[in-house]
Amino acid sequence: MKARFRSDSRSLGTRSPVFQILLLIVAGGLGAFVTASTIGGCSALGGGSAADAIVIGVASFSHETCTFCPNPTGIEEFEFYGPPLRGEEVLGDGGYVGGFVHGAAEYRGVDVVGAYAVRGARGGSSGSWITTEAFEKYSAGIVSALQEIDSLDGVYLALHGAMAVTDVPRPEAELVRRVRDGVGDIPIFVTFDLHANEDHEIAEAADGVFIIKRYPHYDAALQGERAARILIRTIRGTYEPLMVARKPNVITPSVYQGTGVSPARDIMERARRWENRERDVFVSVAFGFAYADVPDVGATVIVMTDNDQELADRIADDMSDYIWRIREEFAGKILPKTREGVELAIAAAREGRTPVVVADHSDRTGNSTHILEELIHQGGSNFCIATISDARAIEQIAAAGGAGDTVTVDVGGYADEFAGNPVPITGEIEYLGRYGQFDQVAVLAFGDNNHLILTPALHQVTMPGIFERLGLDLDNLDIVVLKSRVHFRRGFHESGLAGAIFEVDAPGLGPADLTTITYENIPKDIYPVYQR
Repeated sequence: MKARFRSDSRSLGTRSPVFQILLLIVAGGLGAFVTASTIGGCSALGGGSAADAIVIGVASFSHETCTFCPNPTGIEEFEFYGPPLRGEEVLGDGGYVGGFVHGAAEYRGVDVVGAYAVRGARGGSSGSWITTEAFEKYSAGIVSALQEIDSLDGVYLALHGAMAVTDVPRPEAELVRRVRDGVGDIPIFVTFDLHANEDHEIAEAADGVFIIKRYPHYDAALQGERAARILIRTIRGTYEPLMVARKPNVITPSVYQGTGVSPARDIMERARRWENRERDVFVSVAFGFAYADVPDVGATVIVMTDNDQELADRIADDMSDYIWRIREEFAGKILPKTREGVELAIAAAREGRTPVVVADHSDRTGNSTHILEELIHQGGSNFCIATISDARAIEQIAAAGGAGDTVTVDVGGYADEFAGNPVPITGEIEYLGRYGQFDQVAVLAFGDNNHLILTPALHQVTMPGIFERLGLDLDNLDIVVLKSRVHFRRGFHESGLAGAIFEVDAPGLGPADLTTITYENIPKDIYPVYQR
Protein backbone atom coordinates (compact mmCIF):
# COMPACT_ATOMS: atom_id res chain seq x y z
CA MET A 1 0.00 0.00 0.00
CA LYS A 2 1.27 3.44 -0.87
CA ALA A 3 1.87 5.88 1.95
CA ARG A 4 -0.38 8.90 2.03
CA PHE A 5 -0.03 12.10 3.95
CA ARG A 6 -3.54 13.54 4.35
CA SER A 7 -3.46 17.18 5.28
CA ASP A 8 -7.14 17.49 6.19
CA SER A 9 -7.82 16.53 9.79
CA ARG A 10 -10.26 13.70 10.47
CA SER A 11 -10.60 14.63 14.15
CA LEU A 12 -14.13 14.40 15.52
CA GLY A 13 -16.21 17.49 14.94
CA THR A 14 -13.47 19.98 14.10
CA ARG A 15 -15.10 20.89 10.79
CA SER A 16 -18.67 21.26 11.96
CA PRO A 17 -20.15 24.76 11.89
CA VAL A 18 -21.40 24.34 15.47
CA PHE A 19 -17.88 23.50 16.70
CA GLN A 20 -16.36 26.53 14.98
CA ILE A 21 -19.09 28.83 16.35
CA LEU A 22 -18.35 27.51 19.86
CA LEU A 23 -14.71 28.31 19.33
CA LEU A 24 -15.64 31.84 18.32
CA ILE A 25 -17.77 32.26 21.43
CA VAL A 26 -15.08 30.88 23.77
CA ALA A 27 -12.09 32.68 22.32
CA GLY A 28 -13.94 35.69 20.91
CA GLY A 29 -13.36 37.82 17.87
CA LEU A 30 -11.33 37.39 14.76
CA GLY A 31 -8.44 35.66 16.53
CA ALA A 32 -10.66 32.68 17.31
CA PHE A 33 -11.83 32.55 13.71
CA VAL A 34 -8.24 32.24 12.53
CA THR A 35 -7.60 29.49 15.08
CA ALA A 36 -10.68 27.57 14.00
CA SER A 37 -9.80 27.86 10.33
CA THR A 38 -6.33 26.29 10.82
CA ILE A 39 -7.15 23.33 13.02
CA GLY A 40 -5.73 20.04 11.75
CA GLY A 41 -3.13 21.70 9.51
CA CYS A 42 -5.80 23.32 7.32
CA SER A 43 -5.20 26.81 6.02
CA ALA A 44 -7.84 29.47 5.50
CA LEU A 45 -6.04 30.19 2.22
CA GLY A 46 -5.98 26.54 1.27
CA GLY A 47 -9.63 26.04 0.52
CA GLY A 48 -10.97 22.69 -0.56
CA SER A 49 -12.63 19.94 1.42
CA ALA A 50 -12.68 16.19 1.70
CA ALA A 51 -15.26 16.09 -1.05
CA ASP A 52 -12.79 17.47 -3.61
CA ALA A 53 -9.62 15.83 -2.31
CA ILE A 54 -6.68 15.80 -4.69
CA VAL A 55 -3.89 13.24 -4.89
CA ILE A 56 -0.23 14.09 -5.54
CA GLY A 57 2.46 11.49 -6.15
CA VAL A 58 6.04 12.10 -4.99
CA ALA A 59 9.21 10.61 -6.46
CA SER A 60 12.92 11.40 -6.30
CA PHE A 61 15.99 10.58 -8.41
CA SER A 62 18.98 12.82 -7.74
CA HIS A 63 22.64 12.84 -8.72
CA GLU A 64 25.33 15.46 -9.31
CA THR A 65 27.48 13.79 -11.95
CA CYS A 66 31.15 14.68 -12.38
CA THR A 67 31.73 13.29 -15.84
CA PHE A 68 35.51 13.70 -15.47
CA CYS A 69 35.69 11.25 -12.56
CA PRO A 70 37.01 7.79 -13.44
CA ASN A 71 34.22 5.46 -12.31
CA PRO A 72 30.70 5.29 -13.83
CA THR A 73 27.66 5.38 -11.56
CA GLY A 74 25.46 2.36 -12.02
CA ILE A 75 22.86 0.31 -10.21
CA GLU A 76 25.46 -1.07 -7.79
CA GLU A 77 26.43 2.45 -6.67
CA PHE A 78 22.83 3.64 -6.32
CA GLU A 79 21.85 0.56 -4.34
CA PHE A 80 24.95 0.27 -2.18
CA TYR A 81 22.90 1.55 0.77
CA GLY A 82 19.75 -0.32 -0.26
CA PRO A 83 17.11 -0.54 -2.99
CA PRO A 84 14.90 2.42 -3.93
CA LEU A 85 12.50 3.62 -1.26
CA ARG A 86 8.76 3.19 -1.66
CA GLY A 87 5.65 4.32 0.13
CA GLU A 88 5.95 6.05 3.48
CA GLU A 89 9.76 5.99 3.37
CA VAL A 90 9.70 8.34 0.39
CA LEU A 91 7.87 10.96 2.41
CA GLY A 92 10.17 10.52 5.39
CA ASP A 93 13.05 12.18 3.56
CA GLY A 94 13.92 15.70 4.70
CA GLY A 95 14.89 18.64 2.54
CA TYR A 96 12.79 19.19 -0.57
CA VAL A 97 10.35 16.35 0.10
CA GLY A 98 9.93 17.26 3.76
CA GLY A 99 9.20 20.83 2.74
CA PHE A 100 6.68 19.65 0.14
CA VAL A 101 4.82 17.55 2.70
CA HIS A 102 4.81 20.48 5.13
CA GLY A 103 3.55 22.89 2.47
CA ALA A 104 0.76 20.53 1.45
CA ALA A 105 -0.38 20.41 5.08
CA GLU A 106 -1.61 23.98 4.71
CA TYR A 107 -4.43 22.82 2.45
CA ARG A 108 -7.60 20.84 3.06
CA GLY A 109 -8.29 17.73 1.05
CA VAL A 110 -4.79 16.92 -0.18
CA ASP A 111 -3.30 13.42 -0.22
CA VAL A 112 0.47 13.31 -0.67
CA VAL A 113 1.46 9.81 -1.79
CA GLY A 114 4.98 8.40 -1.60
CA ALA A 115 5.79 6.62 -4.86
CA TYR A 116 9.49 5.93 -5.47
CA ALA A 117 12.83 7.40 -4.41
CA VAL A 118 16.28 6.34 -5.59
CA ARG A 119 18.84 6.44 -2.79
CA GLY A 120 21.92 8.60 -3.00
CA ALA A 121 24.73 6.91 -4.89
CA ARG A 122 27.83 5.84 -3.01
CA GLY A 123 30.52 8.44 -3.56
CA GLY A 124 28.08 11.23 -4.41
CA SER A 125 29.51 13.62 -6.99
CA SER A 126 32.72 11.61 -7.20
CA GLY A 127 30.79 9.29 -9.51
CA SER A 128 31.04 9.70 -13.26
CA TRP A 129 28.48 9.11 -16.04
CA ILE A 130 25.32 7.34 -14.92
CA THR A 131 24.86 4.17 -16.90
CA THR A 132 21.99 3.93 -19.34
CA GLU A 133 20.91 0.75 -17.55
CA ALA A 134 20.55 2.60 -14.24
CA PHE A 135 18.63 5.49 -15.79
CA GLU A 136 16.25 3.14 -17.60
CA LYS A 137 15.61 1.10 -14.45
CA TYR A 138 14.87 4.03 -12.17
CA SER A 139 12.91 6.03 -14.72
CA ALA A 140 10.70 3.02 -15.33
CA GLY A 141 10.40 2.48 -11.58
CA ILE A 142 9.20 6.03 -11.03
CA VAL A 143 6.66 5.87 -13.85
CA SER A 144 5.34 2.49 -12.73
CA ALA A 145 5.00 3.55 -9.10
CA LEU A 146 3.14 6.72 -10.07
CA GLN A 147 0.80 4.73 -12.33
CA GLU A 148 -0.17 2.57 -9.35
CA ILE A 149 -1.59 5.58 -7.49
CA ASP A 150 -5.36 5.86 -7.84
CA SER A 151 -6.91 9.10 -9.10
CA LEU A 152 -3.59 10.91 -9.46
CA ASP A 153 -4.00 14.67 -9.92
CA GLY A 154 -0.39 15.87 -9.89
CA VAL A 155 3.24 14.81 -9.57
CA TYR A 156 6.14 16.24 -7.60
CA LEU A 157 9.67 15.21 -8.59
CA ALA A 158 12.57 16.03 -6.26
CA LEU A 159 15.57 16.03 -8.60
CA HIS A 160 19.04 17.58 -8.64
CA GLY A 161 19.47 18.91 -12.16
CA ALA A 162 23.14 18.01 -12.76
CA MET A 163 22.55 14.39 -13.68
CA ALA A 164 24.59 13.19 -16.66
CA VAL A 165 23.60 9.92 -18.32
CA THR A 166 25.33 8.05 -21.11
CA ASP A 167 23.45 8.67 -24.39
CA VAL A 168 20.74 10.81 -22.69
CA PRO A 169 21.62 14.49 -23.28
CA ARG A 170 19.11 16.10 -20.88
CA PRO A 171 18.09 13.37 -18.42
CA GLU A 172 15.86 15.42 -16.09
CA ALA A 173 13.78 16.73 -18.98
CA GLU A 174 13.65 13.22 -20.42
CA LEU A 175 12.49 11.84 -17.07
CA VAL A 176 9.69 14.41 -16.89
CA ARG A 177 8.59 13.54 -20.42
CA ARG A 178 8.47 9.85 -19.53
CA VAL A 179 6.45 10.57 -16.41
CA ARG A 180 3.98 12.61 -18.46
CA ASP A 181 3.66 9.82 -21.00
CA GLY A 182 2.94 7.44 -18.14
CA VAL A 183 0.47 9.44 -16.04
CA GLY A 184 -1.18 11.65 -18.62
CA ASP A 185 -1.71 15.38 -18.87
CA ILE A 186 -1.61 16.38 -15.22
CA PRO A 187 0.63 19.02 -13.61
CA ILE A 188 4.22 17.97 -12.93
CA PHE A 189 6.36 20.16 -10.67
CA VAL A 190 10.10 19.80 -10.12
CA THR A 191 12.64 21.11 -7.62
CA PHE A 192 16.34 21.44 -8.41
CA ASP A 193 19.63 22.05 -6.69
CA LEU A 194 21.41 25.34 -7.37
CA HIS A 195 23.99 23.39 -9.42
CA ALA A 196 21.46 22.21 -11.98
CA ASN A 197 22.45 22.12 -15.65
CA GLU A 198 19.18 22.76 -17.47
CA ASP A 199 17.76 24.72 -20.40
CA HIS A 200 14.51 25.38 -22.26
CA GLU A 201 13.69 21.66 -22.49
CA ILE A 202 12.87 21.38 -18.79
CA ALA A 203 10.66 24.48 -19.01
CA GLU A 204 8.80 22.84 -21.88
CA ALA A 205 8.55 19.41 -20.23
CA ALA A 206 7.53 20.39 -16.68
CA ASP A 207 4.69 22.63 -15.51
CA GLY A 208 6.62 24.22 -12.66
CA VAL A 209 10.27 24.48 -11.57
CA PHE A 210 11.71 25.75 -8.29
CA ILE A 211 15.46 26.03 -7.62
CA ILE A 212 17.14 26.70 -4.29
CA LYS A 213 18.77 30.10 -3.83
CA ARG A 214 21.27 29.34 -1.06
CA TYR A 215 24.72 27.76 -1.17
CA PRO A 216 25.30 26.24 1.38
CA HIS A 217 21.87 24.82 0.71
CA TYR A 218 19.63 26.08 3.50
CA ASP A 219 16.40 26.52 1.54
CA ALA A 220 15.68 23.07 0.11
CA ALA A 221 12.62 22.67 2.35
CA LEU A 222 11.44 26.17 1.46
CA GLN A 223 11.47 25.39 -2.24
CA GLY A 224 9.64 22.13 -1.55
CA GLU A 225 6.96 24.13 0.28
CA ARG A 226 6.66 26.55 -2.63
CA ALA A 227 6.29 23.68 -5.06
CA ALA A 228 3.49 22.18 -2.96
CA ARG A 229 1.52 25.42 -2.74
CA ILE A 230 1.70 26.30 -6.42
CA LEU A 231 1.13 22.72 -7.58
CA ILE A 232 -2.03 22.54 -5.47
CA ARG A 233 -3.21 25.90 -6.80
CA THR A 234 -2.50 24.71 -10.34
CA ILE A 235 -4.53 21.53 -9.84
CA ARG A 236 -7.43 23.54 -8.41
CA GLY A 237 -7.31 26.10 -11.19
CA THR A 238 -6.26 29.17 -9.21
CA TYR A 239 -2.81 29.40 -10.80
CA GLU A 240 -1.84 28.87 -14.45
CA PRO A 241 1.94 28.39 -14.59
CA LEU A 242 3.80 29.83 -17.54
CA MET A 243 7.59 29.34 -17.68
CA VAL A 244 10.41 30.75 -19.77
CA ALA A 245 14.11 29.87 -19.64
CA ARG A 246 17.29 31.71 -20.54
CA LYS A 247 20.95 30.65 -20.75
CA PRO A 248 23.28 33.59 -19.93
CA ASN A 249 26.19 31.68 -21.53
CA VAL A 250 28.31 31.75 -18.37
CA ILE A 251 29.91 28.77 -16.64
CA THR A 252 31.33 29.00 -13.13
CA PRO A 253 33.21 26.60 -10.85
CA SER A 254 31.34 25.61 -7.70
CA VAL A 255 33.86 27.39 -5.46
CA TYR A 256 32.73 30.78 -6.85
CA GLN A 257 29.04 30.11 -6.22
CA GLY A 258 28.73 30.62 -2.48
CA THR A 259 25.76 32.91 -1.95
CA GLY A 260 27.18 34.40 1.23
CA VAL A 261 29.47 36.61 -0.84
CA SER A 262 29.12 38.70 -3.98
CA PRO A 263 28.49 38.41 -6.86
CA ALA A 264 26.61 35.13 -6.32
CA ARG A 265 24.72 36.81 -3.47
CA ASP A 266 23.80 39.76 -5.72
CA ILE A 267 22.35 37.47 -8.39
CA MET A 268 20.07 35.71 -5.94
CA GLU A 269 19.08 38.98 -4.29
CA ARG A 270 18.06 40.33 -7.68
CA ALA A 271 15.85 37.26 -8.15
CA ARG A 272 14.28 37.80 -4.72
CA ARG A 273 13.57 41.45 -5.51
CA TRP A 274 11.63 40.46 -8.59
CA GLU A 275 9.65 37.94 -6.53
CA ASN A 276 8.90 40.59 -3.91
CA ARG A 277 7.82 43.20 -6.43
CA GLU A 278 5.55 41.07 -8.61
CA ARG A 279 2.65 38.95 -7.43
CA ASP A 280 2.79 35.18 -8.05
CA VAL A 281 6.20 35.36 -9.72
CA PHE A 282 8.97 32.83 -9.06
CA VAL A 283 12.48 33.51 -10.30
CA SER A 284 14.82 30.52 -10.24
CA VAL A 285 18.53 30.69 -11.02
CA ALA A 286 20.78 27.66 -11.36
CA PHE A 287 24.47 28.49 -11.38
CA GLY A 288 25.15 25.14 -13.01
CA PHE A 289 27.68 22.37 -12.43
CA ALA A 290 30.87 22.96 -14.41
CA TYR A 291 32.27 19.46 -13.99
CA ALA A 292 29.75 17.81 -16.25
CA ASP A 293 30.59 17.75 -19.96
CA VAL A 294 27.02 18.19 -21.15
CA PRO A 295 25.33 20.50 -23.69
CA ASP A 296 23.15 22.38 -21.18
CA VAL A 297 25.99 23.19 -18.77
CA GLY A 298 26.21 26.62 -17.13
CA ALA A 299 23.87 29.15 -15.60
CA THR A 300 20.12 28.96 -16.25
CA VAL A 301 17.32 31.39 -15.48
CA ILE A 302 13.77 30.00 -15.23
CA VAL A 303 10.91 32.40 -14.54
CA MET A 304 7.37 31.28 -13.75
CA THR A 305 4.36 33.58 -13.75
CA ASP A 306 0.61 33.18 -13.49
CA ASN A 307 0.09 33.11 -17.28
CA ASP A 308 1.87 36.42 -17.94
CA GLN A 309 4.16 35.94 -20.93
CA GLU A 310 5.32 39.54 -21.16
CA LEU A 311 6.29 39.69 -17.50
CA ALA A 312 8.07 36.33 -17.64
CA ASP A 313 10.13 37.39 -20.66
CA ARG A 314 10.99 40.76 -19.12
CA ILE A 315 12.24 39.25 -15.88
CA ALA A 316 14.12 36.41 -17.58
CA ASP A 317 15.88 38.84 -19.92
CA ASP A 318 16.81 41.12 -17.03
CA MET A 319 18.27 38.27 -14.96
CA SER A 320 20.15 36.75 -17.89
CA ASP A 321 21.56 40.10 -19.00
CA TYR A 322 22.69 40.86 -15.45
CA ILE A 323 24.58 37.58 -15.10
CA TRP A 324 26.30 38.27 -18.42
CA ARG A 325 27.25 41.81 -17.38
CA ILE A 326 29.03 40.61 -14.22
CA ARG A 327 30.58 37.53 -15.86
CA GLU A 328 34.20 38.57 -15.26
CA GLU A 329 33.67 39.11 -11.54
CA PHE A 330 31.54 35.96 -11.26
CA ALA A 331 33.43 33.49 -13.44
CA GLY A 332 36.80 34.98 -14.30
CA LYS A 333 38.53 35.06 -10.92
CA ILE A 334 41.89 33.38 -10.27
CA LEU A 335 42.62 31.44 -7.07
CA PRO A 336 46.07 30.64 -5.62
CA LYS A 337 47.64 27.34 -6.63
CA THR A 338 48.96 24.81 -4.13
CA ARG A 339 52.35 26.30 -3.21
CA GLU A 340 51.05 29.86 -2.88
CA GLY A 341 47.93 28.77 -1.00
CA VAL A 342 49.96 26.83 1.58
CA GLU A 343 52.35 29.78 1.97
CA LEU A 344 49.38 32.08 2.66
CA ALA A 345 47.91 29.62 5.18
CA ILE A 346 51.17 29.23 7.11
CA ALA A 347 51.70 33.02 7.16
CA ALA A 348 48.17 33.58 8.48
CA ALA A 349 48.73 30.96 11.20
CA ARG A 350 51.94 32.70 12.29
CA GLU A 351 49.96 35.95 12.51
CA GLY A 352 47.57 34.23 14.92
CA ARG A 353 44.57 34.16 12.58
CA THR A 354 43.68 30.65 13.65
CA PRO A 355 42.22 28.29 12.88
CA VAL A 356 43.14 28.84 9.23
CA VAL A 357 40.83 26.92 6.91
CA VAL A 358 42.22 25.71 3.59
CA ALA A 359 39.54 24.60 1.14
CA ASP A 360 40.90 21.93 -1.20
CA HIS A 361 37.92 22.29 -3.50
CA SER A 362 39.28 20.49 -6.56
CA ASP A 363 39.48 16.99 -5.10
CA ARG A 364 36.36 15.06 -6.07
CA THR A 365 37.62 11.59 -5.17
CA GLY A 366 39.07 12.73 -1.83
CA ASN A 367 42.31 10.86 -2.51
CA SER A 368 44.64 13.70 -3.55
CA THR A 369 47.71 14.58 -1.49
CA HIS A 370 48.90 17.86 -3.02
CA ILE A 371 48.22 20.08 -0.01
CA LEU A 372 49.39 17.46 2.51
CA GLU A 373 52.67 17.08 0.62
CA GLU A 374 53.14 20.85 0.33
CA LEU A 375 52.44 21.44 4.03
CA ILE A 376 55.10 18.89 4.93
CA HIS A 377 57.51 20.40 2.39
CA GLN A 378 57.03 23.92 3.80
CA GLY A 379 57.44 22.74 7.41
CA GLY A 380 53.83 23.18 8.43
CA SER A 381 52.87 22.37 11.99
CA ASN A 382 49.72 22.07 14.06
CA PHE A 383 47.66 21.11 11.04
CA CYS A 384 44.97 18.56 10.31
CA ILE A 385 43.92 17.13 6.95
CA ALA A 386 40.21 16.34 7.08
CA THR A 387 40.03 14.06 5.23
CA ILE A 388 41.89 11.90 2.69
CA SER A 389 39.94 9.03 1.17
CA ASP A 390 42.03 5.86 1.32
CA ALA A 391 40.37 2.57 2.19
CA ARG A 392 43.59 0.72 1.39
CA ALA A 393 45.59 2.70 3.95
CA ILE A 394 42.91 2.17 6.60
CA GLU A 395 43.09 -1.59 6.08
CA GLN A 396 46.89 -1.50 6.44
CA ILE A 397 46.64 0.55 9.64
CA ALA A 398 44.05 -1.82 11.09
CA ALA A 399 46.25 -4.80 10.29
CA ALA A 400 49.30 -3.14 11.88
CA GLY A 401 47.84 -2.31 15.27
CA GLY A 402 45.43 -0.27 17.32
CA ALA A 403 45.21 3.05 19.14
CA GLY A 404 48.59 4.09 20.51
CA ASP A 405 50.62 1.98 18.09
CA THR A 406 53.06 3.50 15.59
CA VAL A 407 52.67 2.65 11.91
CA THR A 408 54.18 3.63 8.58
CA VAL A 409 51.81 3.80 5.62
CA ASP A 410 51.65 5.38 2.16
CA VAL A 411 48.65 7.68 2.00
CA GLY A 412 46.60 8.61 -1.06
CA GLY A 413 47.85 9.58 -4.48
CA TYR A 414 46.42 6.75 -6.56
CA ALA A 415 42.70 7.23 -7.25
CA ASP A 416 43.17 9.13 -10.52
CA GLU A 417 45.73 11.06 -12.53
CA PHE A 418 45.13 14.19 -10.43
CA ALA A 419 45.62 12.56 -7.03
CA GLY A 420 49.30 13.46 -6.70
CA ASN A 421 51.95 11.22 -5.11
CA PRO A 422 51.50 8.71 -2.30
CA VAL A 423 52.85 10.34 0.85
CA PRO A 424 54.65 8.11 3.39
CA ILE A 425 53.44 8.88 6.92
CA THR A 426 54.95 7.45 10.09
CA GLY A 427 52.72 8.26 13.02
CA GLU A 428 50.76 7.14 16.02
CA ILE A 429 47.27 5.73 15.62
CA GLU A 430 45.02 8.13 17.52
CA TYR A 431 41.70 6.66 16.46
CA LEU A 432 40.58 3.53 14.64
CA GLY A 433 36.89 2.75 14.50
CA ARG A 434 33.48 3.73 13.26
CA TYR A 435 32.50 7.26 12.34
CA GLY A 436 29.20 8.35 10.81
CA GLN A 437 28.29 6.18 7.85
CA PHE A 438 31.78 4.67 7.73
CA ASP A 439 32.49 1.35 9.43
CA GLN A 440 36.11 2.31 9.95
CA VAL A 441 38.14 5.51 9.84
CA ALA A 442 41.65 6.17 11.09
CA VAL A 443 43.43 9.18 12.58
CA LEU A 444 47.22 9.41 12.57
CA ALA A 445 49.34 11.87 14.57
CA PHE A 446 52.73 12.72 13.07
CA GLY A 447 55.37 15.44 12.90
CA ASP A 448 54.89 18.62 14.93
CA ASN A 449 51.32 18.14 16.19
CA ASN A 450 50.03 17.22 12.74
CA HIS A 451 47.02 14.98 12.21
CA LEU A 452 45.54 13.08 9.27
CA ILE A 453 41.99 11.76 9.16
CA LEU A 454 41.49 8.86 6.73
CA THR A 455 38.05 7.83 5.47
CA PRO A 456 37.22 5.00 3.08
CA ALA A 457 35.41 7.35 0.67
CA LEU A 458 35.21 11.07 -0.02
CA HIS A 459 33.94 12.93 3.03
CA GLN A 460 33.16 16.62 2.73
CA VAL A 461 33.57 18.13 6.20
CA THR A 462 31.05 20.93 6.70
CA MET A 463 30.84 21.18 10.50
CA PRO A 464 33.58 21.16 13.16
CA GLY A 465 31.99 18.37 15.20
CA ILE A 466 34.14 15.74 13.48
CA PHE A 467 37.21 16.85 15.44
CA GLU A 468 35.72 16.29 18.89
CA ARG A 469 34.15 13.01 17.76
CA LEU A 470 37.56 11.72 16.73
CA GLY A 471 39.39 12.99 19.80
CA LEU A 472 41.03 16.05 18.23
CA ASP A 473 41.14 19.45 19.94
CA LEU A 474 40.43 22.14 17.36
CA ASP A 475 41.81 24.78 19.75
CA ASN A 476 45.25 23.20 19.38
CA LEU A 477 45.20 23.27 15.58
CA ASP A 478 46.45 26.20 13.50
CA ILE A 479 45.53 24.94 10.02
CA VAL A 480 42.60 22.75 8.95
CA VAL A 481 42.45 21.42 5.38
CA LEU A 482 38.97 20.48 4.17
CA LYS A 483 37.93 18.70 1.00
CA SER A 484 35.10 21.14 0.42
CA ARG A 485 34.10 23.95 -1.92
CA VAL A 486 31.45 26.06 -0.21
CA HIS A 487 29.50 23.89 2.23
CA PHE A 488 32.31 24.19 4.79
CA ARG A 489 31.30 27.84 5.25
CA ARG A 490 28.25 26.66 7.20
CA GLY A 491 30.31 25.47 10.15
CA PHE A 492 33.54 27.43 9.79
CA HIS A 493 32.71 30.83 8.24
CA GLU A 494 29.13 31.68 9.14
CA SER A 495 29.78 30.53 12.70
CA GLY A 496 32.75 32.92 12.98
CA LEU A 497 35.07 30.01 13.81
CA ALA A 498 37.66 30.44 11.06
CA GLY A 499 40.29 33.11 11.58
CA ALA A 500 41.18 33.05 7.88
CA ILE A 501 40.02 31.11 4.82
CA PHE A 502 42.00 30.27 1.69
CA GLU A 503 40.42 28.52 -1.28
CA VAL A 504 43.28 26.73 -3.02
CA ASP A 505 43.15 25.64 -6.64
CA ALA A 506 45.11 22.43 -6.20
CA PRO A 507 45.23 19.96 -9.10
CA GLY A 508 42.11 17.87 -9.32
CA LEU A 509 38.91 16.93 -11.08
CA GLY A 510 37.21 20.18 -10.11
CA PRO A 511 39.66 23.02 -10.86
CA ALA A 512 38.64 26.64 -10.43
CA ASP A 513 40.32 27.52 -13.72
CA LEU A 514 37.85 25.94 -16.12
CA THR A 515 40.04 26.77 -19.11
CA THR A 516 42.28 23.89 -18.04
CA ILE A 517 39.50 21.35 -18.63
CA THR A 518 39.09 19.61 -21.99
CA TYR A 519 35.39 19.74 -22.81
CA GLU A 520 33.75 18.07 -25.79
CA ASN A 521 30.02 18.70 -25.44
CA ILE A 522 29.56 22.18 -23.96
CA PRO A 523 28.61 25.30 -25.99
CA LYS A 524 31.55 26.61 -28.01
CA ASP A 525 31.13 30.27 -27.01
CA ILE A 526 30.53 29.96 -23.26
CA TYR A 527 32.43 32.26 -20.89
CA PRO A 528 35.14 31.89 -19.61
CA VAL A 529 36.16 28.62 -21.27
CA TYR A 530 36.13 29.99 -24.80
CA GLN A 531 36.00 33.74 -24.17
CA ARG A 532 38.77 34.51 -21.70
